[in-house]
Amino acid sequence: MDRLACSPRLMIVSDLDHTMVDHHDPENLSILRFNALWETKYRHDSLLVFSTGRSPLLYKQLRKEKPMLTPDITIMSVGTEITYGNDMTPDLGWVEFLNQKWDRQIVSEETSKFSELTMQSESEQRQHKASFYVKKEKAQEIMKSLSERLASRGLDVKIIYSGGMDLDVLPQGAGKGQALAYLHKKLKDAGKLPKNTLACGDSGNDAELFTIPDVHGVMVNNAQEELLQWHAENAKDNPKIIHATERCAAGIIEAIGHFKLGPNISSRDVPVLSASKLDHFDPAYEVVKFYLFLERWRRAEVQNPEVYLSYLKFACSPSGVFVHPSGVEQPLHDCIEKLKDCCGDKKDKQYRVWVDQVFPSQIDSDTWIVKFKKWEQTGEEQQGCLTTAVVSSKGVKATEVLTWVHVHQTWIDGTTQNTCDDWFF
Repeated sequence: MDRLACSPRLMIVSDLDHTMVDHHDPENLSILRFNALWETKYRHDSLLVFSTGRSPLLYKQLRKEKPMLTPDITIMSVGTEITYGNDMTPDLGWVEFLNQKWDRQIVSEETSKFSELTMQSESEQRQHKASFYVKKEKAQEIMKSLSERLASRGLDVKIIYSGGMDLDVLPQGAGKGQALAYLHKKLKDAGKLPKNTLACGDSGNDAELFTIPDVHGVMVNNAQEELLQWHAENAKDNPKIIHATERCAAGIIEAIGHFKLGPNISSRDVPVLSASKLDHFDPAYEVVKFYLFLERWRRAEVQNPEVYLSYLKFACSPSGVFVHPSGVEQPLHDCIEKLKDCCGDKKDKQYRVWVDQVFPSQIDSDTWIVKFKKWEQTGEEQQGCLTTAVVSSKGVKATEVLTWVHVHQTWIDGTTQNTCDDWFF
C-alpha cells in the first residue's frame, strides 16, 4: 500500500477460484484479458487485492498453475491472514485482533465430537481457521449445534459454509468482509481510502464482501446458488451489487464498465496494430502490447506478418541491445529478424504470454525505464523473467509508438529456465 502517494483510484478485491480464475477455461483467456487491462490502465494508481479461502500453500500452488498477477495485498484462509507485497509480509495487527476470544485447541476439541465433519488437509488448518468438509444436507444442523457448543466454552466464533461442502470455523472478527473493512480503516487512517472499491465473488464466503459500506459488488455469472440466495434474501434491491452476464474475470471487467469505475476495454480485445495510436506516450501500454504481439505471433494468429515485422523494426532503435537472461547480448534488430523462425511454433500448444507489475519511471523529458515481470506459459509449464526496458519518445511524433532502446532480462528464481536459443525477448 505504501507505493501509492495518494488515495487509490480503484481497489479491486477479488476471490480467486471461479471468480478471478476460471477453472473451466483451458486457455485462461478471461484472466489474461483482465491482466492486460490492469497493467495498462490501473497498476500505476490502483490496488489489487486477492481474497481467497486458500491457505498460503494452496495460494502459491495456484500461482504456479494459472497466469495470475501479483496483488498488492493478499487475504487468505477465508479472511484470517492478510499479507502485503511480493514477500507476503504478514499484518501483525490483524493477527492480534483475531486472537480475541479465540482458542484453537478448544475448537479442535469440539469439532472432533461431530462425526459428520471430515477434516480438510493439514495445510488448510491455520492459526485462526479450522476447515472441514460436510455434506450439504447436514450443514445447517452442524453449524447451529457447533456454534452453541463453542459459545458455551467462551469462544466467539463465525462458521462459514461455502461451495456446497466447505465448513470453516473462524474467530468472530474474521472473514473476507471483516478483512476488507480492516483494510479500509487502515487506508483511511493513512489518508489513502480508495475512491472506489469493487468486490468480486462467486460463493457463500464472498457474501460478506458485499456488506461493507460504499463497496460496489459483482457476483460473476457462474456464482453458486448459495451466494445468489444470500443476495435474494439480503441485497436484491441494492443497485451497487450486480449479477454479471459474463463468467469469472470477464464478469469483473463487465462490472468495471457497469459502475463506470474506469476503462474496461482490454488490450486483448483489439488488434495490436490498430490499437497502437494514443493521445500520449504510455510505456505500460507499449509493454503490454508488444508481448501480446509476441504471443499472437507464436500462436500463428498474426495476419500480414511482414507488416508486423516492419512495425517492430520501426519500434526498436537500430542501436538497441537485448541482454538475454543467460547474459549474452544481441542487437534488437537481430532479435526481430529471428522472429521469422518462430512464427507459429506454439500453434495449438496453449501458449500464453503476460506481463506483471509494470512500473514505468520517467528519467528525462523523453525517456522512461520500465520494470516488469514477463511470463510465458505452455501447457502447465511457466517461465518468467525480470525485465528492465528503456524506451524513448525522442524524435517520435506524439501519436506514434515509443522506441525500445534497451532490454535486459534475468530469470525469476524458481521458474523453469528455457534452454533453447530464444532471442526475442
